[in-house]
Amino acid sequence: MEETTTFQGLAHLFVTIFLYCFSAFIVTPVMTDVSMAALCPGKDECSLVIYLSGLQQIITGVGSLMMMPLVGSLSDKHGRKCLLTLPMTLNILPLATMAYSRGTTIFYVYYVLKTFTSIICEGSVLCLALAYVADNVSEGQRASSFGILTGIASCAFVCATLCARFLSIATTFQVAATMAILSTIYMRLFLPESIPDNTLRASIVSNEKLNSPLLEDCPGYRNKISRSVRLVREMASLMRRSVPLFQVAMVSFFSSLGEAGLHASSVYYLKAKFHFNKDQFADLMIIFGTAGSISQLLFMPILVPALKEERLLSIGLFFAAAHMFLLCVAWSSWVPYIAAIFALFSIFPQSCMRSIVSKQVASNEQGKAQGIISSICSLANVISPLAFSPLTDWFLSESAPFNFPGFSIMCAGVTMTIAFIQSLMIRATPPMSDIGSP
Repeated sequence: MEETTTFQGLAHLFVTIFLYCFSAFIVTPVMTDVSMAALCPGKDECSLVIYLSGLQQIITGVGSLMMMPLVGSLSDKHGRKCLLTLPMTLNILPLATMAYSRGTTIFYVYYVLKTFTSIICEGSVLCLALAYVADNVSEGQRASSFGILTGIASCAFVCATLCARFLSIATTFQVAATMAILSTIYMRLFLPESIPDNTLRASIVSNEKLNSPLLEDCPGYRNKISRSVRLVREMASLMRRSVPLFQVAMVSFFSSLGEAGLHASSVYYLKAKFHFNKDQFADLMIIFGTAGSISQLLFMPILVPALKEERLLSIGLFFAAAHMFLLCVAWSSWVPYIAAIFALFSIFPQSCMRSIVSKQVASNEQGKAQGIISSICSLANVISPLAFSPLTDWFLSESAPFNFPGFSIMCAGVTMTIAFIQSLMIRATPPMSDIGSP
């Protein structure tokens, strides 16, 4: 009976994540064209769009840096479902704005809404979903389960991109807003809580003071600075307890820095060099997403028992770096499509890192641990635009010191190579639950 309940809970979680990711990903292929049309109509290069995108990433990253450990820690006390409600609801607002109109004024409204809602939404849904899976799956099966979760997100990415490929821009945002609303309603109606009721604290909106070490010295929850300092100390304490956790944190930082650099540069690079538009971006994303889905759903459950998470992590980072190096020297418009196939292997790192982390902490710290890794990813997202946005703009402009439009992507590849080298040093230790056992 308990296994059936657990299976149903995971099934409802996977449906929730599919719907949520669908709403987020369907607008990705069109955002470059929408941004360019609103801010620099008729142009293939636009410094304003590049720098606004970078500024948004910095603000979001700084906010997420502080929010992710807090969200994860609160979910350990109040439940995953309770904490999922806020980011999934906020995700609706910017999508509904663009569904209404896409003029310059509305675009700036969307930009502000998206920036500040992403502080809570960006990464928190995945962080909480991973903690939910860790609550319900044994340590030996977590890597495969995390892979399935990532595969579900990749399937949503493929389906959303296919829809965007054939829908008009206006309809795309209307569908996105509708799916965002549907995902929130579905989650609230069907997703069961993964933490037993007798271990949950009082409601998060309760006026009663919680007797929690996390919130002590924070009367009325008004002292956010004190709470943030306490969270940083808890993060440092967790990483001191586990060398693999610290190593994964470093790998996570450099790999996220490289990924953020790639995402910040690639769309503008492809638009400037090969004049890619919405449909070509969609085709490229479909290849990437399909390869990632096949890999996560079919290959990873087979490869994890044979190779273990640590080795699979290194393989994924190697191919992620190779993808970036190939893309940065693309000599024809078909090369990015070939490079996208590398997603068969480059999709592995996130699931592997999350699985390694989940095995280094106790069951009542899963949300906090996943929040720490998400926070480190957010720190990388803060630093990335400071380096890659100016590089992208500089080497795509006529004032570039030499003709190498893909230079910023090459730098992202170097960063990913650093993560790959660091991953080779990770050595497995006994899971947290096994430490101290006879």
